[in-house]
Amino acid sequence: MFSAQTYVERRQALAHRMEGRGLVVLPGNGESPINYPNNAYRFRQDSTFLYYFGLDVPGLVGVLDTDTGEATLFGDDFTVDDIIWMGPQPKIAELAVKVGVTKSAPIARLETTIAEATARGRAIHIMKPYRGETRLMLERIVPDAFLAPSEALIMAAVAQRDKKSAEEIAEIEKACAIGYKMHTLAMSMCRPGVREQDIAGAIEGVALREGWGTSFHSIVSQHGETLHNHSHAGTLQEGRLLLVDAGAEANSNYCSDFTRTTPVSGKFTTKQKEIYDIVLAANNHAIKVSGPGVRYVDVHLSSARVIVEGLHGLGLVMGDIDAAVAAGVHALFMPHGLGHQMGLDVHDMENYGEQYVGYNAETPRSTDPACSTCRMGRRLEPGMVVTVEPGLYFVPELIAKWRAEKRATEFVNYDRVETYLDFGGIRLEDDMLVTETGTRLLGKRLPITTEEVEAATAASLG
Repeated sequence: MFSAQTYVERRQALAHRMEGRGLVVLPGNGESPINYPNNAYRFRQDSTFLYYFGLDVPGLVGVLDTDTGEATLFGDDFTVDDIIWMGPQPKIAELAVKVGVTKSAPIARLETTIAEATARGRAIHIMKPYRGETRLMLERIVPDAFLAPSEALIMAAVAQRDKKSAEEIAEIEKACAIGYKMHTLAMSMCRPGVREQDIAGAIEGVALREGWGTSFHSIVSQHGETLHNHSHAGTLQEGRLLLVDAGAEANSNYCSDFTRTTPVSGKFTTKQKEIYDIVLAANNHAIKVSGPGVRYVDVHLSSARVIVEGLHGLGLVMGDIDAAVAAGVHALFMPHGLGHQMGLDVHDMENYGEQYVGYNAETPRSTDPACSTCRMGRRLEPGMVVTVEPGLYFVPELIAKWRAEKRATEFVNYDRVETYLDFGGIRLEDDMLVTETGTRLLGKRLPITTEEVEAATAASLG
């Protein structure tokens, strides 16, 4: 949690962008029960509410008057029955003061406040709710005319949140430091006979010990070709590759997100090293060519060319390299975009809609197969934090589909590609800050060359 002045300035900036448009209603999250109300999932506050009101407490709603700039915090004080179970708790008015809000009221007053505003012809602005209980609450108290997500509010929030302040960067750096410990521990545990679950549990323990926890459900899998493989059911086997995509949240809820791929045997085979070095070249290239004013979709395509060129050298891709990229051949081997924004969420602000966060009027989302999977395409600006995560995957079902459709037969050597069906996948991901003059990686860079990765596993393998 930052100083009260930080939240005051954020709300003032939002009010200025939305001046004269009515009331902005920002619900925080409530408790989410597992099987009955008092047995809830671990609480995670809504990130928009955190950004503007900073309070990591369930059951709150913030309202901002865009005419006056006045903010009100709505919530209910704890009862004696609550205190018996939870101990003494601050009053809502006391919480409000912590974030520079001078006006507070019980949650029951929220419906009346909205009704009074709409009766005077004022508009209500909300974000698209992603939790069912929040949607039901808004449907109950907000007139139908204002239930659609407010594009003006979304665009105003994105304009603020996509440029991280120095204090935000410091918190992301803390999350990156935790991520470093998580991944180097995973590398040290990577050897035959160890369960994926053992590694997933160990790195989650680091995230909980050092911060709030993991920033998303960790991917710890020998089936790296499955992009979001959340099963940890395997036991590490000689000759396989272990892909670990995991990140941490600092106690402030700011995130990190890294991916590394490690040989279970401790040494890369020649075949594995050839593919790994292509992905590493694409990662380094993307970082090098990124900078303010550069469209991230162009960085994606430029990195895709590095991948296609590398595959061409191995005989998996044929013909003209630029023509192959233009035809989207790389999507057979990397069926995802290069990266996404990161901040209070690991996929920052994507609940607002990718068309607002990753794209804009200048750079609309493309339907071209060469870049249609990109979450982020717009021009980079100083203060943005984005992930850089090229990968190379051999997905048997996707390869079979393309071959059956006779797709890109002038570019793809399917006979050669099918000798890689048991390969798995490799992804290498770093977190990058866009600066005024270029970029810099956040946190100490994890071991990434084949030599560094092998050295990180050497101690555990004896």
